[in-house]
Amino acid sequence: MQKLLKKIRTHLNMSQTELAACLNVSFATINRWENGRAVPNKLAQSRLCELCKEKSVAVYDMILEKIAEMGQQIQLEPGRILLYHGSKFGIEGPIEPKSRKQCDFGSGFYMGTDPGQALTLICDFEKSKFYMVSINMEELDYLDVPANIDWAMLVAYHRGKMEKIKGTPFHSKYSNMADKKDLVIGSIADDRMFYVIDNFFVGNITDQALVNSLSALQLGRQYVAVSQKGCDAVRVEKEVFLSYLERQFVMEIAEKNREKGISLASDICKKYRREGLFFDEILNQAGGE
Repeated sequence: MQKLLKKIRTHLNMSQTELAACLNVSFATINRWENGRAVPNKLAQSRLCELCKEKSVAVYDMILEKIAEMGQQIQLEPGRILLYHGSKFGIEGPIEPKSRKQCDFGSGFYMGTDPGQALTLICDFEKSKFYMVSINMEELDYLDVPANIDWAMLVAYHRGKMEKIKGTPFHSKYSNMADKKDLVIGSIADDRMFYVIDNFFVGNITDQALVNSLSALQLGRQYVAVSQKGCDAVRVEKEVFLSYLERQFVMEIAEKNREKGISLASDICKKYRREGLFFDEILNQAGGE
């Protein structure tokens, strides 16, 4: 956290003495923080958070800059790609495909191309950890799902929304789509997309509105290791602990992005409200009704 503190103080154009006065601590305390000999407690971080908000310090951008700098220092062998993973309580033991079943692509180890998505996933949890990971895809059998209706139906299957047509060829198509794959790749469905896809499932919007929202939001891609072979190809490159201060700014950005995303998606849904099929119509056709 010491580098972040220095960046904030530099942005504020304050001396250590001036910052100490603003936070009601001593010059020596600020000096220890910036030299890494001590870490500010939660109260001090709360005061610093309020000061940054008051002075419009772009702390979230500083967090992303820190992650980018760390990424540049990681040397990857040919065939490996760098991804991001958020864990609410940290990774313990070997990496395994053990997330809950009703995730987008079922049980697996979830990673993504967008560090912001991984950050927002864990910002509410005090013991959360952010990871920079890599995966070697050279010997993996993978499924790459485009941002279309197949993506939506695969998510619907894994979220248990297709049970009423179980046994039909349509249901089998999606239940078997990732069968025997090591890795599934597809668009991320974060809070902004959850709003849209949930409205699709309850019948408020059509498949065309859903697909166009997915394309417009450009949320990045997620890589899900769904087999142990896929998980064994994952390597943790860097573990990053998020301070209380950092988590507060990630939460703030997450809420702003969610509001912007929902607004954009709502406009798109209105535009395509008369085009395409509703979810129950798709299931009824698949079930022969």
